[in-house]
Amino acid sequence: MRLKDFAKVGHAPTLFSAFLYFDMSFMVWVMLGPLGVHIARELGLSASEKGMMVAIPVLSGAMLRLPMGILVDYIGAKKAGLITQGFVVMVLLCAWLLGVHSLAQVYLLGACLGVAGSAFVVAMPLASRWYPPEAQGLALGIVGAGNIGTVTSALFAPILAAHFGWQNVFGLAIIPISATFLTYALMAKDIPNLPPRQKLSRYASLLQQNDAWWFMLFYMVTFGGFVGLASSLVIYFNSQFGLSPQVAGYITAGCVFCGSMFRPIGGRVADRVGGASALQIIYLVVVASMLGVALLPSSLAISLPLFVVGMIAMGMGNGSVFQLLPQRFQREIGTLTGLVGMAGGLGGFYLASSLGLTRQLTGDYRLGFLLYALLGACAFGILFKVKLRWRSTWGAPSVARARV
Repeated sequence: MRLKDFAKVGHAPTLFSAFLYFDMSFMVWVMLGPLGVHIARELGLSASEKGMMVAIPVLSGAMLRLPMGILVDYIGAKKAGLITQGFVVMVLLCAWLLGVHSLAQVYLLGACLGVAGSAFVVAMPLASRWYPPEAQGLALGIVGAGNIGTVTSALFAPILAAHFGWQNVFGLAIIPISATFLTYALMAKDIPNLPPRQKLSRYASLLQQNDAWWFMLFYMVTFGGFVGLASSLVIYFNSQFGLSPQVAGYITAGCVFCGSMFRPIGGRVADRVGGASALQIIYLVVVASMLGVALLPSSLAISLPLFVVGMIAMGMGNGSVFQLLPQRFQREIGTLTGLVGMAGGLGGFYLASSLGLTRQLTGDYRLGFLLYALLGACAFGILFKVKLRWRSTWGAPSVARARV
C-alpha cells in the first residue's frame, strides 16, 4: 500500500493515541535501567542484583501481557488502556511520596512497573483492528515505534537523577503519563464492531498450534533483545568502559533510538517483500552483531557500532513479526499479541538477568551475548523451515493482498 493510500484508511487519532500510550508506557517500564547506576551506588548492589533489578520489570510486564490480552478481547483495548495507565500513575505517586529504601522495595517497584510493559497488548490490537491486511506492517510499525519511550528514559532519567535525586524522577514522570492518559481518553476509539468474545478454552487451544510457539520464539529474539539491551546498556557502558551515568545514558539513547525508528521501516519492508523474507535477513544481522560483541576485542569503538546495528535489526524484526501475526491470527489478535508479547518480555528478562549474572560469575558480559546469538541462530533455522508451509497454507482471501 502506498503512503498516500495509507492516509485514507484506518483511524488516525487512534493510531496516534496508541503510539503515544505505547511511548510513555515504555518510558516508565524501563526506567530502573537508566536509574540503575544511581540506585546501585546508594543501595550498594552487586552486579547480579543490578541485573535482576532491571530484569524484574521486564519479567513482570511479560507475565502480565497474556491476561491483559484476554482483557482486551473482553472489554476492548481502550478501557484496558485506561486501567493500566491509571494504575501506573498510582505506582509512581506512591514511589515518589513514600520513597524506595531497600533492594526488596526496588524489586517490588519493578514488578509494579511491569504493568506499563503490558501496554504492548493494548496498543497493538487497538490500532490493528482499524487497518486492512496490506497496511498492517506500517500501522503496527508506527505504533511499535513507541519503543522510543525507552530513549526518553535513557536520555533524561540519569540527568534528572543527578540534579533532583533519583527518587524524585518518579514524581516527574507522573506529568507526561497523566497528559497521555487524558489524550488517550479523548482521542482513542475501539472499532465499532469488536470481534465476538472467545471462550477461554479457545485461547488455551491456541497453544496447541505450532505457529503460536514459533511466533513466540521469533519475538523473543527481536523484542527480547531490544528491551533487554534498552534496560541494561546504561549499566553495561558504565561498568564495562567506566562512562558516567549521563554519558552512558546518551549512548544508550542513541542505540535505542535507532532500533525504535527502524520498527516502522521493518513493517514497511515486510509489507513489500514479505515478513518471513525480511525476518531471515534480520536474524542473520542480529546473530552477527551479538557474536561480534561477544568475540571481538572489548572496546567502545568496536562495541558501539555493533549495538547500533543490532538494535536496528531488532527494531525492524519487531515490525516484521507483527506484519505476519495478524494474517495468521486475526480473530484472536488480542490474546496472540499477549502470548507473543509475553515471550518477547521473557527474552528481555533472560538477556538482562543473564548479563548481570555472567558479569558477576566471569567478570565479563561475553557469555551472555554469546548465548543470545545462539538463540537468534535457532530462530533463523526454524523460520527457514516453516516459511514454505506458511506461503502455501495462508491463502485466505482476507489476507491474499498481504505478503508472507
